[in-house]
Amino acid sequence: MVGKHRKAFSMLTAIIVIVLMATVAIFIMNLSGKMVKETTIQYQREQAMLLAKSYTEYAMMAVMANDRNSSGKCLYTIKGNIGSSPSAGEGYSARVHLSYIGTSPEVGSCGGRILSQAVTTETTPLTLLIDVYIDYKDPDNTAGKFRTYHQRTLQKI
Repeated sequence: MVGKHRKAFSMLTAIIVIVLMATVAIFIMNLSGKMVKETTIQYQREQAMLLAKSYTEYAMMAVMANDRNSSGKCLYTIKGNIGSSPSAGEGYSARVHLSYIGTSPEVGSCGGRILSQAVTTETTPLTLLIDVYIDYKDPDNTAGKFRTYHQRTLQKI
């Protein structure tokens, strides 16, 4: 009679160990999924930061290469798409808004977004206020909302 109880005890112990191992495996898989998602979000944010820096430099080059004294040649916005389809969540969308700070001769005909013309020093005749917005979609977001990274730069030209 004693031998039969030992076999039943061994079977019960084996079932408990299997249930515990399955619970630990589920916990590890859940944690692994959260880590992958967090890494993806961090990667997307870092990518948006690098794109914002690149678009800031591009905006500065575009303003320097642009003739501000010609009518209709002022830059106020720059838009761009990075990736196959940013509206579908596969890539990034960039918007750059430019504002000018400077004297009338330096700003030229760009009268739409002049923040100040009271610059008194000759060493800083033109300053740009560059707002860069990078929009991207979280891959797990089914609601269709975009995340936006914003960078503001004040740059002397």
